[in-house]
Amino acid sequence: MKISKLMVNRLTSPLGFDLTSPSLSYVVSGTEAKTQKSARILVSADEDFSEVVYDSGVREDIDRLDFELPIELMPSTRYFWKVQVWGDNGEEGESETAWFETAKDDSWVGKWISPKADKQIQASVYRDFTVDKPVKKARMYGVGLGIYELYLNGEKQGDEYLLPGLHSYDAWMQYQTFELDVKEGTNRIEFMLGDGWYKGKFGLSKKQENYGDRLACIGDLVIWFEDGTTMTVGTDTQWKARRNKVESSGIYPGEHYNAMMDVSEVFETEEISPLVGPLTPRLSPRIVVNNRLKPVELIHTPAGETVLDMGQNMVGWITFTNNQPKGTKLLFQFGEILQDGNFYNDNLRKAEAEFSYISNGEPEEVRPHFTFYGFRYVKISGWTGEVNKDDFTGLVIHSEMTELGNIETGDPLVNRLFLNAKWGQKGNFLDVPTDCPQRDERMGWTGDAQIFSGTACYNMDTYAFYTKYGRDVYSEQLKLNGSVPDVVPLVNFEGDGSTAWGEAATVIPWNVYLHYGKKGILRRQYASMKAWVDYMKEQDDKYGSKRLWQSGFHYADWLALDGRVEGGVYGATDPFLVSSAYYYYSTDIVAKAAKVLGNEEDAVKYQTLAEEIKAAFQEEYFTKTGRLSVDTMTAYVMSLFMGLTPEGAYERTCKGLLNKLKENNYHLCTGFVGTPYLCRALSDNGMNDLAYHLLMEKGFPGWLYEVIMGATTVWERWNSVLPNGKISGTEMNSLNHYAYGSIVEWMYRDMIGICPAEGEPGFRKAVIAPKPNYVIGWAKCTLDTASGTYKVSWELKDKKLKFCVTVPFDTQAKLVLPDADAGSVEVKAAEGCSEAAKVQAGKNVEIELAPGEYEFTYEPTAPYRKIYSIYSPVEDLMENEAARKIVQEDFFDVYGRIPFVKETPVLLDLANGPFTQMPYEKQAEIDAKLRQAE
Repeated sequence: MKISKLMVNRLTSPLGFDLTSPSLSYVVSGTEAKTQKSARILVSADEDFSEVVYDSGVREDIDRLDFELPIELMPSTRYFWKVQVWGDNGEEGESETAWFETAKDDSWVGKWISPKADKQIQASVYRDFTVDKPVKKARMYGVGLGIYELYLNGEKQGDEYLLPGLHSYDAWMQYQTFELDVKEGTNRIEFMLGDGWYKGKFGLSKKQENYGDRLACIGDLVIWFEDGTTMTVGTDTQWKARRNKVESSGIYPGEHYNAMMDVSEVFETEEISPLVGPLTPRLSPRIVVNNRLKPVELIHTPAGETVLDMGQNMVGWITFTNNQPKGTKLLFQFGEILQDGNFYNDNLRKAEAEFSYISNGEPEEVRPHFTFYGFRYVKISGWTGEVNKDDFTGLVIHSEMTELGNIETGDPLVNRLFLNAKWGQKGNFLDVPTDCPQRDERMGWTGDAQIFSGTACYNMDTYAFYTKYGRDVYSEQLKLNGSVPDVVPLVNFEGDGSTAWGEAATVIPWNVYLHYGKKGILRRQYASMKAWVDYMKEQDDKYGSKRLWQSGFHYADWLALDGRVEGGVYGATDPFLVSSAYYYYSTDIVAKAAKVLGNEEDAVKYQTLAEEIKAAFQEEYFTKTGRLSVDTMTAYVMSLFMGLTPEGAYERTCKGLLNKLKENNYHLCTGFVGTPYLCRALSDNGMNDLAYHLLMEKGFPGWLYEVIMGATTVWERWNSVLPNGKISGTEMNSLNHYAYGSIVEWMYRDMIGICPAEGEPGFRKAVIAPKPNYVIGWAKCTLDTASGTYKVSWELKDKKLKFCVTVPFDTQAKLVLPDADAGSVEVKAAEGCSEAAKVQAGKNVEIELAPGEYEFTYEPTAPYRKIYSIYSPVEDLMENEAARKIVQEDFFDVYGRIPFVKETPVLLDLANGPFTQMPYEKQAEIDAKLRQAE
């Protein structure tokens, strides 16, 4: 038995984090036991457990995913903990020892200080101190504004970058904790400061100095000595300042570093009172280097440029060891795409995105300090001698998140699409979920964050990341009477209260709860979740209490392709239908969250409100005969996906969605709201083949179109790059914009079929309901959930379906085999796994699985091949010999050449055209024949 992945609040060995409500979790594997019979958790003040401060005892009620530690933790203390587990077969195991360390107490010796220098100077603030006796341990608790790196005796401390990250500085100011190796004698502690998000060029409204106009820092360096005494070196006016070798820096401009700069001039410091919130232990996961990429090619462009191709649109920097002569000035420029074979970055708009370096002639590792770039291509100017691509390395940075999910299929383009979505997440999860990482924006747009959150939770462990973002969201809501800003942190942007964007307050914490099974995220965010729903109700009440939200501005189905203006940003779906649908959706989520938290009064209150909204929605948007009055693809999708379709209108609503697809020649035209739910609505409502059709579309608009065009991340627009390789515009055109990567959630939930069970979150129980399709042949997934590793695969071969499923220790899974007959399903179970009962549930078979490995094989009761029908485009029918013969004999031989074929490409429309008017009985006969064509 192996006990691993010991985590506190989904963090491994957290140092100085906010551990107000510590929740412990662990994973058990490598055992023949099926369930956890009992467990014991020990917490100690020392590593050999001679000072045990908590012993749970051997208990049967210990939750592996969410054990809330019931003790008061002391500040500045490292605790050690381990777990013992007993299985149902008598097997037992003990984990390795893990640790966590609390932050300091609320008192500070240090003061906020700032250099007495021109505010444009990028400065370092430092202090020399002397240690004259043996040191037991040392910590620096501190933070610098805008961005900082901490140095001790000239050595950078820790492997984090861009501290303290981006958060709502005016509401709360998170500080960091550093474990220092202080030596006896004289030491120097130093904050290297740059402008960053706080002070530099950043934002869409106010372009600079959004939170303050002075570099600053505060810190307490605390030293514990072997003799039991302590010493604190706090920031005060005894600290000095000097220039650092960064001449200028900014999130958008980049960085200019002069290794030859004279930094000997010393400045005094002064106390200041920056307009920031209270100092708070950190919540942000560490921003670290997660991948290192080598350039795949050195390009000499037609314009005579020297350009590195990293082979991947990435976020971070390049680094190299300096070998340039003294005085050489190098310039690096960053872009996402080439145009006509030449370097290009006009789509970055006003973001200069440069890094310059003046060499001092000495070997040193060169990298930026106070910025980051979104790029695939790097233009190099000023290099002396031949450029060798192998001298450069791309450092990929993002918030530290363990990768959890991986999907592979029988189609390499789909595999690349999956990777593109994951790389989009890497590039945009840099302390906040940004819209894009490269242009003059890079902000925490709440709409993008909300619609991608389900995919994000499958791909990586985002619990800590979203916990921090949730605090930012609520901090901004408190300024806006519960409304959610369009961007979080707000950064002086004037925009809030837009549907789908505001759902970041409800959908994200609910998704996090479902995936990781910890109630703590709901407790933290419950006030935020309620505030958003209460804000919507307030707007509703202001205009008549109709239980509809029909006021205000809404982005709604942003960037949909069915709007009035070609290439415009506003979709055709009534924004108030979207806002009213989300009004219901969020209210229902809050009702469920209240129930989870044991707040029965709120659960009843919000469930009643949700039912009232649903009834009002149906009365407003559905006719008495069940017709949806807003005839757009997104309207049908939202009605189906969010459970807003009246009972008697289900078939008509499904047909409405089918007709909209047919009218659009089976291409999507949805935007930010409709796209995340489109394929899920199709697969959940008997149109799985159309979901796969949309996935596999290789033309515009379609996910694989951009893959074929060479994309390595997901684009902002369906046609960000035109078929001729030209970028379609520069006004708003990011090539790393994860929102449409939300298709990956459908891949997990429907293609693979693995979903967390709402009643037993964190994958304590999974619902595994794969929906295979012939177009990719096979698919497999490994998912390292909070409960353990699930594996699911399927293969279609020789007209048989084979499913392989692995269910981890102490979990359950409900497997749904599609189009199966219980009597014909062959089951192979690993040794020790009992064969579960097969239950016929309509056209499917359901099986409750205990932990173990299983294989199921059967010939499906429905054909798993391309199905032709009267709804098929004529072009498709002509490609199949059998279908072509049917259409020729039963249609064209009877009706001859039909005008307007290009305008009515689907056979059904031709059959009902002005020159045919084919009887419905004949149409049904042709449809039946076509469905048999192979």
